[in-house]
Amino acid sequence: MPVISERGKELKRRRHRRKAYTKFKAILAKNPSADMKAHIASKLRKMTPSAELLIEEWKLLS
Repeated sequence: MPVISERGKELKRRRHRRKAYTKFKAILAKNPSADMKAHIASKLRKMTPSAELLIEEWKLLS
């Protein structure tokens, strides 16, 4: 069984985040409700330390 290096784990996490970001952007393109925006914001906070920058950039919370 192959052993995944730390670099491999990091790349896997990045790919997963990028995939999740595209899903979130697709939801945001459909003009979601305020509750959905708050839900996406909370998921972003759990996913990445730079979530607050993304939340401001994507204008999730007013």
